[in-house]
Amino acid sequence: MSVGPAGPVGPAEATEPQDPYAPVRDRGYLKLLLVAAAVGLPVCAVAFGFLALVHALEPLLYDDLPRALGFAGPPIWWPVPLLVVAGLLVGLTIRHLPGGGGHEPADGLSVSGAPPLSALPGVALAALASLSFGAVLGPEAPLIALGGGLALGAARLLNRGMPAEAAAAVGAAGSFAAISALLGSPLVGAFLLMEVAGMAAMPGAVLVPGLLAAGIGALIFTGLGDWTGLGTYSLALHDIPKAAEPTVPEFGWALVIGVLAALAATGVRRLAVFLKGRVVRHRVPATMLMGLVVGALAVAFAAATGKSATEMLYSGQSALGSLFHDSAGYTVTALLMLILCKGLAYCASLSAFRGGPIFPALFLGAAGGVVLSHLPGLSLTAAFAMGSGAMCVAMLKLPMTSVLLATLLLGRPGLTVMPLVIVAVVVSYVVVLRLTPAPAESAPAPAHPAPPDPAPGTA
Repeated sequence: MSVGPAGPVGPAEATEPQDPYAPVRDRGYLKLLLVAAAVGLPVCAVAFGFLALVHALEPLLYDDLPRALGFAGPPIWWPVPLLVVAGLLVGLTIRHLPGGGGHEPADGLSVSGAPPLSALPGVALAALASLSFGAVLGPEAPLIALGGGLALGAARLLNRGMPAEAAAAVGAAGSFAAISALLGSPLVGAFLLMEVAGMAAMPGAVLVPGLLAAGIGALIFTGLGDWTGLGTYSLALHDIPKAAEPTVPEFGWALVIGVLAALAATGVRRLAVFLKGRVVRHRVPATMLMGLVVGALAVAFAAATGKSATEMLYSGQSALGSLFHDSAGYTVTALLMLILCKGLAYCASLSAFRGGPIFPALFLGAAGGVVLSHLPGLSLTAAFAMGSGAMCVAMLKLPMTSVLLATLLLGRPGLTVMPLVIVAVVVSYVVVLRLTPAPAESAPAPAHPAPPDPAPGTA
């Protein structure tokens, strides 16, 4: 007989097998699947409406508003006041509304449980003010929070006695549904949430309702996109030319791109965390200052390249297609200026605003790949895919999701260059982990605690 932490454990008890699929065989599991499917419908409608509102506000703020104020078009300095106002709105939302506007994007993408319903207005307002005004962040993190919070809140309102495990599964299904079509495929969204939560933390009994909700969510997004004529806001490029088979020099470039992406992402992340430490001390004025920085970088890019400032602002999701198809319209100098200004704006946005880190990382990596494609031995399609995948994994540390995003983004040609993407992603992942400091180990408690310090004035 062995002795465990809780006392004696008999041999039969210690070796008794446990059935991991027992929850699925329970009659209540079918009810859970039905609840997850039913919750996915309104959650997807809300997620679609949120994305539609963000995309509608962008031209309203940068085209219609300056013309309404008497300008022939947006002045070159226009992003500066807009982003300062965005900083004010986001700072006030984080300070005064419950939930702090959602998670800090400088900390990476995390799934720590669905937020309560009371936190969702703050999440939505902070994300709208960030994304529609031009902060360099994506919508994936707010969608995950909104989908999970709405699903969990609805489930608890309908069934106040729902067990905690079932409620968590419904909340996860809401997050799956909300992000199902955004990344180009419900499968990519599922892999994203699985990797963020950790495979061990999301057993099959919880994963299956999420996959069901993701599939239904993709159908709802497609239906609403066709019905409204607004599209699905999905991350996917079209009319990509057929890619050539990978070559030996391109495998060498995969090593180079992986290392460069890891170094660049490490710099971005460390600067963002450094700035975040200053922002949290003076939330409202510091967020306004970060908005000023992002706006000034957009003005500098427009003045140096003659292009629109909006090409540098926002997440880069909608600009990925034009970056690929119109790459010949960018000089190497303009591309380098774009990478520098957007990278610094990415750092400032991560430190203060609210949104997700995925799409700017994809765009910056793709832009870096386009620059390198001007060198011998590297085709544009391979460079684009390797750069986006390597930068994505360097920022998120999610290798499977990064490979899927970079390859499915390009459709069938992406599958051709997938071996190159895998090499670049693995190299970037290993290098960035080597560059990341190990978490500090907590010091052991002393055997005899020291007496407390005397109060001031009593010594």
